[in-house]
Amino acid sequence: MIELRTPAEIEQMRPAGRFVADVLAQTAAAAHVGVNLLELDALAHDLIRRRGAESCYIDYHPSFGASPFGKVICTSVNDAVLHGLPHDYRLQDGDLLTLDFAASVDGWVADSAVSLVVGTPRDEDLRLIDTTRRALTAGIQAAQPGGRIGDISAAIAAVAHAEGYSINTQFGGHGVGRTMHGDPHISNDGRAGRGYPLRPGLVVAIEPWFLETTDEIYTDRDGWTLRSADGSRGAHSEHTVAITDDGPLVLTAP
Repeated sequence: MIELRTPAEIEQMRPAGRFVADVLAQTAAAAHVGVNLLELDALAHDLIRRRGAESCYIDYHPSFGASPFGKVICTSVNDAVLHGLPHDYRLQDGDLLTLDFAASVDGWVADSAVSLVVGTPRDEDLRLIDTTRRALTAGIQAAQPGGRIGDISAAIAAVAHAEGYSINTQFGGHGVGRTMHGDPHISNDGRAGRGYPLRPGLVVAIEPWFLETTDEIYTDRDGWTLRSADGSRGAHSEHTVAITDDGPLVLTAP
């Protein structure tokens, strides 16, 4: 069911957005060569405890997950692009890391993701990350009251296709509110003017993610991490956005 939020409720969601942005900033700053993914998860867990927030991931067990996630942040490295389950791995020079984090503060959820290169970057990785960021900006700009969900999808796809990337549509954006994942689904490819109307009060996570040379993925044997079918790298950018009478409001802006 799609729920619309009042202006007062959107204001109540701001602390969750600020907290999620802050946790991503702190974990990204801690992601150096030699740092273990479990250390990043422990940092995020400590920040949750200190804030009195609640993890959206630790007990999360949807149909596509092999078991409850058990960690509080997604850490996807190189050919992993979504749902990266933190494990005993030390970051190496040149790794492409995506951090995806969602938490609940005072009963309201925010969700966001960033990709970065640890240490020495490859030009191909920087281009891929930049494309997801520009696609996110385009998607947010298209999230105007009176528009349609397809406007967001088409704007994201236009940026990806201009750079020669193909698009997987199995996973995409989604509604956000009292829970992390709700309706409507927002594909990263679609036709403008189609889909659910963008009404003031709609709060969604917009999340373009692309792989360097494929749009096919498979699930790692950990039962969670989604990897590219050909071993190419992936990047992912995401913000929680409220549709208002004045246009899109990014709740997870740094």
